[in-house]
Amino acid sequence: MAETFDPKSCKVALLAGGRSGEREISITSGKGSRQALEEAGFPVTTLDPAKKEDLVELINGDYDVAFLCTHGRYGEDGVLQGMLELIDLPYTGSGVWASAVAMDKSKAKLFYQRAGVDTPASVTLRKGEPLDAAAIVEQLGEHSVVKAACEGSTLGIYVVTQGSALEDAINQAFEFDNTVVVEQFVEGNEYTVAVLGNEDAQALPVINIVPAKGFYDFEAKYAPGGSEHICPAPISEELTATLQQNAVRAHKALECTGVSRTDFIVDANGKAWALETNTLPGMTGTSLLPDAARVAGMSFPQLCTKMVQDALAAHPRA
Repeated sequence: MAETFDPKSCKVALLAGGRSGEREISITSGKGSRQALEEAGFPVTTLDPAKKEDLVELINGDYDVAFLCTHGRYGEDGVLQGMLELIDLPYTGSGVWASAVAMDKSKAKLFYQRAGVDTPASVTLRKGEPLDAAAIVEQLGEHSVVKAACEGSTLGIYVVTQGSALEDAINQAFEFDNTVVVEQFVEGNEYTVAVLGNEDAQALPVINIVPAKGFYDFEAKYAPGGSEHICPAPISEELTATLQQNAVRAHKALECTGVSRTDFIVDANGKAWALETNTLPGMTGTSLLPDAARVAGMSFPQLCTKMVQDALAAHPRA
């Protein structure tokens, strides 16, 4: 495909914006990706799935592929992917099932475990069901992380250091989602590994994430200077291989296609713990996927071109 593929003949509908709490980040991802796609030679039209008129244009337009820069609910969770399947338009990233499962942190953990990828112990809670915070503390310890199950970009995530604060953190997380995951806190260094490809999925170089304020929260992810990305990570070849292998295992266990990025914590004993997998990683100026691709020798336009080619292969027209 690489020898005969002509970007100039591939009309791209770039989708950015949407209705999630990550709308502004999505728009920024879209701007960066559009510039890279146009530099690669693609004709690009930007559409916002939060606007009905743009959805009509998406359905009626003569596009060859949808390039997804949508993050969070309605864009990364299988909803938009289902619509694109219905209108028979190939799209970047994973399919409906993989997108939905990866977005749900509680369900993704089950598939990590089945694939032999370690993940911190956790308890899943649902709004309206009885809550026994003391029992959770007894099971997971005083130090835990409370997460809205189906939000991204660290929205609805709270670090709890005392058991007495757990119930309040859970109630705050329930404001973001009806399902909440309470996860055992793992002290260690943060790493992330992007994976590109379909059946031939391969890991990019490992990135060490060093937040400026100690926790990789929303500001650390997206504000300039909020975190430092060290790539390739200054770690042993053995740990590098472990992280890359586990990222590919997670990618395949969740049946991801095109691209994914799995976040890890490595504890003091050198054990890697998978936290979550993103099926549509950010594409902003401070994002991790483009960083890793550059270290691997792939420019932003080349990365976007590969993502389009993988999309056409993974989601061919009927």
